[in-house]
Amino acid sequence: MEHFPPALEEMTEQFARLPGVGYKTAQRLSFFMLSLPKEEVKRFSDAMITAKENIALCPRCQNLTQGDGQCPICLSAKRDHSTICVVAEPKDVIALERSREYQGSYHILHGVISPMNHIGPDDLYIKSLISRVSNDSINEVIMATNPDTEGEATAMYLSRLLKPFDVRVTRLAYGIPVGGHLEYADDATLMRALEGRREL
Repeated sequence: MEHFPPALEEMTEQFARLPGVGYKTAQRLSFFMLSLPKEEVKRFSDAMITAKENIALCPRCQNLTQGDGQCPICLSAKRDHSTICVVAEPKDVIALERSREYQGSYHILHGVISPMNHIGPDDLYIKSLISRVSNDSINEVIMATNPDTEGEATAMYLSRLLKPFDVRVTRLAYGIPVGGHLEYADDATLMRALEGRREL
């Protein structure tokens, strides 16, 4: 971008750092921001700074919350706090909440065990999960990490840690997606579907 001002180049480089944003998209975003009135750009930047300054982790479940207190899910009297659904990231909570089926509490690990990326158990919020299970009246812990190598390894590691406690540890069922066709399913998916079958 040698034909453009350095400030525009810097803005494009910053946009390009965002996940899923390539250089061309970063350029489009930069030109779009330049086309906005100054007040709108200021509101945009103020929103990011305000979020960064005010959003913290819930001291109980490690979900994102505003301020130092617990998140709305942990504070809700309507939730079943005897069940904990363990997820890797805060965005996984949003996905599960969209279903409107789960009414328990959550625990966010903020990652998964991944030796290739130098992420071990000590880098995750595992100690606070163990503390919750040992101190609260927890009946069930649902492992809802992704069904990939790291997610499976993390779920297995946690299930072994939780074995000494009198708590039921379950894993999300996997299988054929709604609207899917058996002929297109891979062997691992079919195996999981057979393992997770239930009575009609």
